[in-house]
Amino acid sequence: MATTTPLTPPDQHREPPPRLGGALWWALCATAALGLAVFSALGPHRVWGAAAALGYLAAALLTARGRSPRIAGAVALAGAVPLPLLWLLAVDLAQLEVRVVARSAGLLLAEGTPYLQHPVVPEDFNPYLPGMAVFGLPEALAGGPGPLTDPRLWMGAAFLGALAFALPAGDRSAPLRWIAACPLVALPLAVGGVDLPVAGLMCLGLALAGRGRAGAAGLALGAAAALKWTAWPAIPVALALLAAASRSTSAGRPADGGEGRGDSRRPAVRREGLGGSRRPADRAAARCGLVALLTAAALVLPAALRDPGAFRAHVVDFPLGLTDAVSSAASPLPGHLLATHVPGGRTLALLLLGVSALLVALSLLLRPPATASDAAARLALGLLLAIAFMPASRFGYLVHPLVLAVWAAARQTPGHPLLVRVGKQVSR
Repeated sequence: MATTTPLTPPDQHREPPPRLGGALWWALCATAALGLAVFSALGPHRVWGAAAALGYLAAALLTARGRSPRIAGAVALAGAVPLPLLWLLAVDLAQLEVRVVARSAGLLLAEGTPYLQHPVVPEDFNPYLPGMAVFGLPEALAGGPGPLTDPRLWMGAAFLGALAFALPAGDRSAPLRWIAACPLVALPLAVGGVDLPVAGLMCLGLALAGRGRAGAAGLALGAAAALKWTAWPAIPVALALLAAASRSTSAGRPADGGEGRGDSRRPAVRREGLGGSRRPADRAAARCGLVALLTAAALVLPAALRDPGAFRAHVVDFPLGLTDAVSSAASPLPGHLLATHVPGGRTLALLLLGVSALLVALSLLLRPPATASDAAARLALGLLLAIAFMPASRFGYLVHPLVLAVWAAARQTPGHPLLVRVGKQVSR
């Protein structure tokens, strides 16, 4: 009996576009990590760059050879976070922020304030709000550094935990892996980054606000606001989201565009007839704002009132460059370039910063975000503008808009994380 062999389409043996795109992404990550290992003057960054470059390069090769994105992502993540983190913990090497947080916790327990009374050099300053000292308490209570008491472990755990609860149930592992493996996030996870728990709590606060849980949203945002000033813009964004979502629910439309899923059975407010929708909306926003402010005040005011002069010197004067010790926070972003190279540039940068904040505030009033994803995108844009125009800023601050933007994209289509969704569209 004669047999026939079906013709194979010529495209069948080619690498699918998602794999090529994935290999290119991991290759770019490897290049960035290798550049940091070669050119950085910071020891922890060089260690991270060398280890992460190996992990990213292995992920690129695996992806190009046709291995699954899950395997490649796991290899990249292993090289970018656990491998350098374990090495840095073993040799007791960390970014300066880790030691600042650990010292602030010891001062808080001993003197009731996390701030040195007479700081002299930049390393003496603690530019964070008192809540950040919480991550140094395990080391302070243990009486010294240890592999399980290092503040970066607790900051990373807070970030990943908050972000996981902010993602839709059943859709958490893939976005978490991708975000954690991204160089801008993997680096602070390994060397220590105070911005990560702030970003995670902002996402969690917006997620809870989108589900109509005003009080819980206020707690998350208040905790974030007690860590760094950069979290405070999230509060008005959440208030605008709550007001818009509550009014939509009162008008008969589901809050958060159905994103809350499990919470859609519990609308944020009851329908109260004509003219009654504004009052429940205002009550929800007011409850969130009040809880956020009370939470932040409870965590900040005791230490601030213990020594108001030290509080102002550390968290206001030093970041604004009003002390003799100048902050090392500087990157070639527009605000820094203006302040450094243009006469009167600092004033111009601050003016641009104020105009950007005003435009974002007007957008919240004129077109409030309808979903948590919209709110995250709006907040990411506002923070991106603020980072660009701040006279003293770092590229590391970009982790805030990055995490918010990726989290917003992952929420838009439940069940289809960002990169998976893009890959499926390309492969059709």
